[in-house]
Amino acid sequence: MYEERPARLTGAVLWTAETDPTAPARPILPDGCMDLIWADGRLLVAGPDTRAHVPTATAVRYAGLRFAPGDAPRVLGVPAHALRDRLVPLEELWSGAEARRTGERITEAPDPAAALEQFVRLRAAGAPAPDPLLRAVVARLAAGRPVAETADAAGLGARQLHRRSLDAFGYGPKTLARILRLQRALALVRSGVPYAETAARAGCADQAHLAREVRSLTGTTLTAYARASASANNDTPHPSGSRTTA
Repeated sequence: MYEERPARLTGAVLWTAETDPTAPARPILPDGCMDLIWADGRLLVAGPDTRAHVPTATAVRYAGLRFAPGDAPRVLGVPAHALRDRLVPLEELWSGAEARRTGERITEAPDPAAALEQFVRLRAAGAPAPDPLLRAVVARLAAGRPVAETADAAGLGARQLHRRSLDAFGYGPKTLARILRLQRALALVRSGVPYAETAARAGCADQAHLAREVRSLTGTTLTAYARASASANNDTPHPSGSRTTA
């Protein structure tokens, strides 16, 4: 069973899940986000994905906080590109003692999800403030604006935007734009919008372009994704960070 709600941190989502580790895991798709995850007492960090992957975690109970794109590095103190396509124990990023103490406090709490959220809120309060420029970049790319136009609007050269994007998002702005466009398209597909209309509304050149992007980033076809989504409304995504599964 999977549940989520907006977290008390701007743009973040708090989610919980209970899984059957013996059931086949569903592929996790890239979504531009990073997560801090409590998994049966351990704390894990899911970095930004550039491709679909099948998770291998075997915990039963999970709680996770999914950061808005670009926010996790300032809170966790690690550049996003260092965690690209990785799921790592928090103790690899912080001191082992600090990570273990934090995990123990969350595990001992009556509600681990609430304790995780409170921990992140306190840590975020002591971290550098969110960069409004990066948030504006995400907003423009999420709305389908071209990368060059987004760089001009931010007052950055292409190299500057690329360098800042690596630290904040884990990859360059073109990859982020593709992933955000994919998420727009998949949301339309899940709501039953025809493929050709989905392509136009998501910002793809045509349906063939949409099909190529879906296959490239998810490892499956449009038809297979739509079929799997229709049959998986109550399935629990395997918690590696993304809510969207193939």
